[in-house]
Amino acid sequence: GPKPAEVCPARLAKPRGAGAPALLVSLRLQRQSVCFEISGKLRWVNGNGGRQTGGLRVAGQTEQVLNAILMDIEAGRLTPGAGLDEADLVSRHGVSRTPVREAFIQLEAIGLIKRLPRKGAVLFKPTLEEFLAILEVHARLEGQAAGLAARRMTQDQARALAQIVCACETHAAEKGDGDPAGYYQLNLQFHGAVAQGAGNAFLLEMIKTNARKLMAYYRARYRFPGSIAQSAKEHREIAELIFAHDREAAEAAMVRHVQFDQVTVMDLLAALG
Repeated sequence: GPKPAEVCPARLAKPRGAGAPALLVSLRLQRQSVCFEISGKLRWVNGNGGRQTGGLRVAGQTEQVLNAILMDIEAGRLTPGAGLDEADLVSRHGVSRTPVREAFIQLEAIGLIKRLPRKGAVLFKPTLEEFLAILEVHARLEGQAAGLAARRMTQDQARALAQIVCACETHAAEKGDGDPAGYYQLNLQFHGAVAQGAGNAFLLEMIKTNARKLMAYYRARYRFPGSIAQSAKEHREIAELIFAHDREAAEAAMVRHVQFDQVTVMDLLAALG
């Protein structure tokens, strides 16, 4: 089994005014040694209870900028092809350019933005071929989540899902095709509840990443006449299959619900320019 961690003093120069010198902790696990720095560059503990410096501060600011961009995508404030103004983000969040650029790197790595010569960073805007390829994968991921939810969803999660489905039906009955933006937020809650019920954090993150690439198009879909009522009906069908623990049927129903035919995809691409 794993051996206890060995703590070894590190001979590092202590900055002026700092507290205790840094330590390197050596973890010897299955014959492999991993050392990581507790103090040193990232944090020096002093008489005031510690102070966050360079590395940790930039990491926190990067996360702040990253989360703000993701929220703008989910709220529809950023649409496919829209530019991300580095100077504006610096000003809005009161940070330097370093965390903004680091956030761009992370977003580019997962395919949510592209950095173009002389244009800077722009939100990912799929071609027809890219849209269909992402949709094919995304539908299967959502379907898998529904299938797993049919096996794993807890009673509390099931009650929460039932409330969301009722809210979707109420919206469709009372507002019809009105307020598509409001219905889309309910739609996000429905899919989020199903994904949470799957009990797989990695699957949940994969769904979120792919959904953000197509979010603007799913939102635009609810502007089409009759689409809100149809969506609410399908939400009810999927939820009932999950509650009945019918894994295969729940998975198949979710795949059909998420998937678009090529003509609809072309209409959505045209609607968003």
